[in-house]
Amino acid sequence: MHYKHIFFDLDRTLWDFESNSREALHEIYNDFKLKDRGISSFEAFLKSYQHHNETLWELYRKEIITKEYLRSSRFQLCLADFDINDRNLAVKMGEKYIQESPLKTNLFPYTFEVLHYLSKKYKLHIITNGFEEVQHIKLKYSKLKRFFNHVITSELVGAKKPNPKIFKLALEKAGASVQESLMIGDDFPVDILGAKNIGMDQVFFNPNKYLTKQKATIQISCLSELKELL
Repeated sequence: MHYKHIFFDLDRTLWDFESNSREALHEIYNDFKLKDRGISSFEAFLKSYQHHNETLWELYRKEIITKEYLRSSRFQLCLADFDINDRNLAVKMGEKYIQESPLKTNLFPYTFEVLHYLSKKYKLHIITNGFEEVQHIKLKYSKLKRFFNHVITSELVGAKKPNPKIFKLALEKAGASVQESLMIGDDFPVDILGAKNIGMDQVFFNPNKYLTKQKATIQISCLSELKELL
């Protein structure tokens, strides 16, 4: 392989967003006694929150809404599904989530093993659409920060994947060319097509084995496969 630089996505590629978010939301459900407020089960609360969060994140990626609106509205909309109109409660829940979620440390299987292996052969970097302060906390508490030379966030750059600007700035910051670089991520339209559109090879991390109309350079279902490929 001719690669010298490997760029990773963070959430849902290395850091297990679903597991970590679920843990934080379960704490919120219990700490704010949401069952007593009429939300009969945690699963119902989780389903509502995830729906609104995903909808708002899609709008944020398209630059239709701001970070502040996303953070302030997702819990308010979730509570409204259960006829709870309490703006202050939604704000407190949002603050609790931002404080607790990044401290969670669930990672995908083989994350440490693979990063140890790759860091001896390549320069590793992060390109993420997550918020600047939050992503650095995740990297610190999950003990991933030491593996990466550069962490490029969309918030810092002012452009979100799949915008070519964030990929080009990441290459520039790393001192890397497109030809010697590889992007690894779980989101096909964002990570894979974003990298492909600037001519960078890609690895589609697809543990759920989703079918896609287009093909990535490489597709894997487990991070451990990277040791065989690289």
